[in-house]
Amino acid sequence: MKSSKILLLEDDIILSKEIIEFLKYKKLDVELAENGKQFWENFNEDIFELLILDVNVPNENGISICEKLRTRKITTPIIFLTALGDISDKVRAFESGADDYLTKPFHFDELFLRIYALLRRNNVSDNEREIIKFSELTIDQTMKEVYRLNQKIQLTPKEYKLLLILINAKGHVLSKEYIAEQLWDYHIETNINTIEVYINFLRKKIDSPFQQKMIHTKVGFGYYLKNL
Repeated sequence: MKSSKILLLEDDIILSKEIIEFLKYKKLDVELAENGKQFWENFNEDIFELLILDVNVPNENGISICEKLRTRKITTPIIFLTALGDISDKVRAFESGADDYLTKPFHFDELFLRIYALLRRNNVSDNEREIIKFSELTIDQTMKEVYRLNQKIQLTPKEYKLLLILINAKGHVLSKEYIAEQLWDYHIETNINTIEVYINFLRKKIDSPFQQKMIHTKVGFGYYLKNL
């Protein structure tokens, strides 16, 4: 892997030193920010190719920083590296715009593999990209980008996954139960009740700006994506 510059947000001095030493051994250039304030002082979209964020750090937590970056349309890959391992914590991180999530304690080799995957995804050539087309939609699976009629649509990771679930169904109606199991990889009743919320989020981005609607409801059965 060519040398890439990474910004690490971590307030544990011992751990940050170990991470930096390991990644430098792997030929990666790492800069440290020990708190939210220092992160913003150091951050430059044109310099850093990847961000590693802890959640609980002084001044401003990693979730807030991630949300602000995505609101500003900054697409730099973000890995959360945190002791928070509950499903709710992971959902919150991914909804804020994270690309990956690794809980402490962790194996350094696994961290490197995840970094490698994200850096490779960002540096892939146009000919190597995986493109899906469905009606007016174009999905660049390599870059995780969605377009409708050449208009780029910003989706959260969960909205993006929901869209792929609907596209892969090829127009067939999917129940809330099926979508919940695919979206969260496990089954909990409360998740089924939130599917409608996520469908509405997706509709506002995929359908609202356009005259023809693609996401439809079959009352009592579920949802499907219409090929216009």
